Amino acid sequence: MSRLSRTACAAAGAAALVTVAAAGTALAAPGGRHALDGSIPSWAVSQNKVGAAAPSQQVTFRVYLPYRGGDAAAAYARAVSTPGNADYGHFLTPAEFRARFSPATSDVSSVSSWLKGQGFTLGATPANRKYVEATGTLAQAAAAFGTSFAEYRTEGRQVRSNSTPLQVPDSLPAVEGVVGLDESQTLVHANKAAPAPALFRNAQPCSAYWGQKTVTNTPTPDGTPLPASPSAFAPCGYSGAQLQGLYGMSGAIASGNDGSGVTVGIIDAFASNTIEKDANTYFARHGLPTFAPGQFTQVVAPGTYNQPGNRKQDPAGWAGEETLDVEAVHTMAPGAHITYIGSPNNGRDMDAIMNRVVDEHLADIVSNSYGYGSEALPAGTIKPSLDTQVQAAAEGISLFYSSGDNADETNAVAGATPTPDWPASSPYVTAVGGTSAGVSASDSRVFELGWETRRSSLDKTTTTWQPSTWLYGSGGGTSRLFAQPSYQTGVVPASISQTYGGAAMRAVPDVSALGDPNTGMLVGETQSAPDGSQVYDEYRIGGTSLASPLYAGMFALAEQKAGHEYGLANPVLYGTRAASVDITKDDRATYPGDVRSDYVNGVDASNGYRYSARYFDADEQLTIHVRPGYDDVTGVGVPNGQAWLDAVAAQ
Repeated sequence: MSRLSRTACAAAGAAALVTVAAAGTALAAPGGRHALDGSIPSWAVSQNKVGAAAPSQQVTFRVYLPYRGGDAAAAYARAVSTPGNADYGHFLTPAEFRARFSPATSDVSSVSSWLKGQGFTLGATPANRKYVEATGTLAQAAAAFGTSFAEYRTEGRQVRSNSTPLQVPDSLPAVEGVVGLDESQTLVHANKAAPAPALFRNAQPCSAYWGQKTVTNTPTPDGTPLPASPSAFAPCGYSGAQLQGLYGMSGAIASGNDGSGVTVGIIDAFASNTIEKDANTYFARHGLPTFAPGQFTQVVAPGTYNQPGNRKQDPAGWAGEETLDVEAVHTMAPGAHITYIGSPNNGRDMDAIMNRVVDEHLADIVSNSYGYGSEALPAGTIKPSLDTQVQAAAEGISLFYSSGDNADETNAVAGATPTPDWPASSPYVTAVGGTSAGVSASDSRVFELGWETRRSSLDKTTTTWQPSTWLYGSGGGTSRLFAQPSYQTGVVPASISQTYGGAAMRAVPDVSALGDPNTGMLVGETQSAPDGSQVYDEYRIGGTSLASPLYAGMFALAEQKAGHEYGLANPVLYGTRAASVDITKDDRATYPGDVRSDYVNGVDASNGYRYSARYFDADEQLTIHVRPGYDDVTGVGVPNGQAWLDAVAAQ
C-alpha cells in the first residue's frame, strides 16, 4: 500500500497505560539482583498448587527488552494513526522503526552472554532485537532466575508457573518481561462457539434466509410440536452474497472495490493441511471467486501440520478456526491477498509469530480470533505484546482482535467480577464484538441486534420451553489496565468508562459484526467422520472469531479505496462512526430469537433431535448492555455499506 503524506495541526491524544506500565521495574532483592515486577501469574497461589514441576523439563523462553525512548514509540504510533496530526500517515518501515526504537545491540549481547553463562542454549533473536530466546531445563531456569516451579490448577487445566517473582542480575540492562517460563499463554483460546473438530452437520429444519421456515409453516422432522414463539427456525448459515449484502458491500465488490492490492494476515495456532482445497470448494459452492494463483499464502514452521492433540493443545480445533477466518475474509474481500501465519503451538510462540508478522510487515491488516478470558495475565506477558502492537501501528498495520464470546465474563452471576478479555482490551488494537442478524431473501438486512444469547430447551413431554439460562455473547466491558484512549473521549459514556477508581478507562469493543452462531456463517472444511474417513462438509458457526475476519475483510475494501494504510484503525473508525449502523434494541420485540434444531449425535437423525429456543440480545443479567450510541456490546456499530467505505477512505 502507498503511504500518503498528510499535514495538519491537531495533537495525538494519549492512551496511557495504568497497571502494565510497571512490567520490568526493579524490586529490591539481595545479592546484586532484583525481582521483575509482573513476572508471576495471579493464579500461581498456594490454593491452586498441584505439586512441584519436574526439574528435568525442557523449556524454551524469551527475555524481552523494552524499546528505547520510553513512551516515544507509543506516542509515534498514536500520532501516525490520528487524523489531524502532523505525522498522520507517516508510517515507518520495519528498518526505520528498528533504527529509532529497538533495543540496543549491546543490550541484546549482554542478555545473551548472561543466558549462555547460565548454561542455556540460545535460540533466535528477531531483527527488531525485541527478545533473546533460550532453551534449557527447569532446574537451570530455577537457578538462573532465583525461583522454583510448580504445577497449578486454573480454568480447569493444569499449567506450570514460577512460584515466586523472577530475579535477574542488576548488571543486566532493563528487562521488560520473560515469556515462556510460566504457561499463561496456553490459556489462550479461539473465540468461536464451534462444534467439535469431528464431523458436525446442521439439522433440519433450518432456513436459507431469515424467516423462510417457521414453526407455523414447517413441521419438525420427528413430529414434535413446538411453541409458537419464537417462530423462526435458525438460518442454516449465511454465505457469499448474503454476508456482502448484510453490510451493503455488494455493489462496491461488484465494481472492483474488492480488496485488491491489500494483504490481510490471519494469525492462529497450528494449520490446516487442506485449507486451500477446502476454501476453494466452499467458494465455488457459494458464488465466490476461488483463489487466484498466489492469492493465498500459508506460512508455518516445519511439522506444524502434524502436531498431536494433548491436554494443553487442540490442533484440530485450531484448523477449524483457520478455515473460518480464511473463508470469512475472502467472502468480504474476494480480491485481497490472504496470508495465514500459524504458530507451531497455542502457547509461548504466538507472541513471537505476531512479532514476526509485524517486524517483517507481512500484512497491511491482521485479524486475530483468539484471546484470554480476562486481563489476568502477568504484566511481564502483556507488555511485550503491547509493544508489538505499538510497532504495528507505527508501521501502518491495523490489528483486529475478536472481543471474546463470554460477554463480561460473569456468566450472568450477580456479584461476579466483570472483565473484558486481553488482547482485545489493548488501546492499540481494534476490538470487534458480535451481533445477531437476519438476512432477507434479497440479501439485505432484516434486523441486527447485540449478540447476547439465552437458551431454553424444549421439554418434549409438555411441549413447552423450559426456563432460559444465559449461554454466550459478545465480549465487552471496561479495562482495569488501560486508561481511556483519546479516540474514546466524548464518545464512550461516563457510566461505562469511569468504572474503576473514578478514572476514565478503556472500553471494549470498538466495532462489531455478525457473531451469533444461531444466525452465523456457513463454513466448509474437511472433517473426521464417525467411521474415521475424512470428508468435506459444511456447518453454521459463529463467535467473535467470525466478527473479526468479517470486519477485517471490509476494512480491506476501505484501504483499497483510500490507497493507503491506517495503522491503528480506531481514531478513524470512531471519527467516522456516523457512517456505521448503531446497534440498539429497536428490533428486539419483533425478532426475539429463533428455534434451533440439532442432531443429538451431531451428524444425523439416527439418535433423534433436540430443539432449543435462542433469545437475542438477552443482556439483562450482565453488566454490559446494548444502548443508543456507543455501547460495550457492539461498540460504535457495524459498517453501513458505501457510506462507511466513503467516510473511512476519505480519512
